Amino acid sequence: MSKLDEMGKKVRKLQLHAAIAKMKLRDLAEDLPRKWTEEVAEETSAVFAELDGAKRELAAMKKLR
Repeated sequence: MSKLDEMGKKVRKLQLHAAIAKMKLRDLAEDLPRKWTEEVAEETSAVFAELDGAKRELAAMKKLR
């Protein structure tokens, strides 16, 4: 598997994690009985930051190809 394929796989995996984090954040916004406010916001922010970095790296790899 090439590095480009591996990075594509990583981006898809991170997109799934980002979608899950977004759903948790939405649940929090709807005042569902959860005891995680800052924790969910921090987790969501971290996942989206990692996803953004991976997408940028993938785009750079494709550009060099």
